[in-house]
Amino acid sequence: MRTDSSLRGLAETLADRSDADLAALLTRRGDLASPPPRGTAVLAQRALSASSIAQAGESLDLATVAVIEAFLECGSDTARNDVIGPVTRDQLVAALGRRLKRPALDARLADLVAQGLIWDSGAGTARKPAWIAGIHLPAALPWRGHHLVGPLATATPEQIQDVIDGLDERPRELLATLTVGSPLGRSRDAAPDADADAPVPRLIRAGLLARIDEQTVELVPMVGRLLRGEPPLPTAVLAPPPMSDGPGRFGPADVDAAGAGEALELIRHSATLLEVLGQHPAAILKSGGLGIRELRRLAKATGLPVARVGLLVEILAAHRLLDSGHPEPEPAEATGEPVFAPTVGVDAWLHSTAERKWHGLAQAWLDLNRRPWQIGDTDRDGNTLAALSSELFDATAPVTRRQVLELLAEAPEAAPVEVDALVANLAWRHPRHLRRWTRRFVGETLAEARDLGLVAHGALTAPARLLLAGSDDEDDAAAAILAAMLTALPTPVEHFLVQADLTLMVPGPMTAELADQVEAIADLESGGAASVYRISESSLRRAFDAGRSGAEIKALLEARSRTPVPQSLTFLVDDVARSHGSLRVGVAAAFVRCEDPALLAEVLRSDAAAEVALRGLAATVAVSPAPVREVVDALRRGGFVPAGEDSSGALVDLRSRGVRVAARARSARLPRRRSKLGLGQAETIVGRLRAADRAEQVPRSSITTSGDENTTALIQLALRTGRSVRLGYVDAQGAASRHLVKPKALQAGQLIGASDEADDASFLLHRITGLELL
Repeated sequence: MRTDSSLRGLAETLADRSDADLAALLTRRGDLASPPPRGTAVLAQRALSASSIAQAGESLDLATVAVIEAFLECGSDTARNDVIGPVTRDQLVAALGRRLKRPALDARLADLVAQGLIWDSGAGTARKPAWIAGIHLPAALPWRGHHLVGPLATATPEQIQDVIDGLDERPRELLATLTVGSPLGRSRDAAPDADADAPVPRLIRAGLLARIDEQTVELVPMVGRLLRGEPPLPTAVLAPPPMSDGPGRFGPADVDAAGAGEALELIRHSATLLEVLGQHPAAILKSGGLGIRELRRLAKATGLPVARVGLLVEILAAHRLLDSGHPEPEPAEATGEPVFAPTVGVDAWLHSTAERKWHGLAQAWLDLNRRPWQIGDTDRDGNTLAALSSELFDATAPVTRRQVLELLAEAPEAAPVEVDALVANLAWRHPRHLRRWTRRFVGETLAEARDLGLVAHGALTAPARLLLAGSDDEDDAAAAILAAMLTALPTPVEHFLVQADLTLMVPGPMTAELADQVEAIADLESGGAASVYRISESSLRRAFDAGRSGAEIKALLEARSRTPVPQSLTFLVDDVARSHGSLRVGVAAAFVRCEDPALLAEVLRSDAAAEVALRGLAATVAVSPAPVREVVDALRRGGFVPAGEDSSGALVDLRSRGVRVAARARSARLPRRRSKLGLGQAETIVGRLRAADRAEQVPRSSITTSGDENTTALIQLALRTGRSVRLGYVDAQGAASRHLVKPKALQAGQLIGASDEADDASFLLHRITGLELL
């Protein structure tokens, strides 16, 4: 057995690892590879730094945190200036008792060793090793105290609540203060010799506070969860809480169908909102963003809740279907200021398939670095958070959103998961961010996922699972997602049912062709899986304006309806057709043609004629210098019902498609999660690391130079004798390194030779700091 003075260091341990194990370490702790370390000694120094250990702590679950706390408790008696321990497995078993099963303990010890957070000290035996750790291992903990091995570690949430309920008013006030703000508090009563009857010492004795030092205490995290009314953090048994109670009432097909129904509603509401914004763009606040007043206006115009409009606005802006800018053409109420309006990409989006529309919106939400459910909340200064404002920016939003959904994906397919169960599991998986996992945070994230059709009946849909899984080949991943959504979507229908009250009942999503025809002659009255459209004089007049004739509309109704067309609807079509198009407006600058001289004379006497400077050329023809669009609008405001025609006399569609703004270039898509080092990259770094180690281990030669004119002579000697050299080198970035080189040539101020990094490596002579002939 080794003595304390001969304990193995981390560098020695890393040097003995296989290349595969070192590559695995670099992929787990990517910060260790940037920049690539020059040897295992440098790698060990980085791995032992507090900042690197703190980053490694991000991925530790509650059971692993408990193992580290037990390790620190057991190793505190033998800790020295640079290491903690040695600690044996038997000591950890005694510290944790039956709270953690032996296989789970062994798995976490192996994981800590693999990450380089602890390592074999060499002081134990092959069957009973003893581990040590760096002095900065506490940086891996999510809190300052050792709460998982403290007085309340084995207590149930009910027992902790009983202790809290037995407190006096003053101690409860202190706990409430630490619950709202930072869990750390400073007090002179934290010292061991403080007045035992003071509130702080009483709370420490009760285990509700942990003493960090003589002036600092910390609220026990299990206590904080209970005081905030969140699902408790059970620590009596260090096993993950149950996720689901088992299969629910709905099968996978039902979950997918419900999600597809929400996806169709998302698409319909998005199109409605874009249409409203195209006609009446939204004003931009002076501070940027879309104000609550504008959201309420849009909610009233679309018939949607304000929260729903806020979510849609954020997603559409992220998908570059909505943006700020100067609209074209300029709307009548234009003020010359930039506004929020649909972009030029909207027209292509509107004509794409339902599954592609949904995929783009869902991906935009998943990568959105904002939380739309916070719209309307107030910040610390009491200001209301506006949609699309910079105050909503949160770089962690995509990561935490995926953490919630990826945990939901671990539940059995179609098994419902309650919000409380999800919150408890997130707190167990990611204890470093314990205060983030609240019922509201997780519940609102799930509500948005339901609105997008990613979650239904408390479970993830099949398209959502594929969207979260991703793939190295984005085209293949997108094709799989689209296929899954297409399977989940109901089969489009090509018919409707005409009812006696002049409505069309459509029993499902329509094909694109039928949707264009129905939306041209009727107005949506009720959306959903089965939608209802109403035919009226205004909707028929809109169809006639678009160039349809009465005969075409009646033929459409007869061909597509599964029920007889009511006679009242046929009469309405004929009546509107007779009165429509008596006036014809064409392109000259514009001209007005009318077969009824009396009607044209009435037009010329109206205020509308004066507005666009109409003048008669004949009994049935008048002209105007105003554009066709302005003439038509002026006549309609005057109570007339003109129709547009082209140079051949055919009716043309003069409906406005709304304003558009130029879409700004799409920013680079955020990575799905913190970028990880690839296995190939890690293997390359390990190869260089091994080469640096070998360069340090070769025995020194008595023939050396310090980089002066003797360098050239020593290189020439190595070339003549076929010997290798070890050189010290400083690159353009100022990084120093050592290399073993077999010289091949000396030319143009460079040494060219074979090294571990490359067969033809080159080194500038003026950057060589030292040279040894081997």
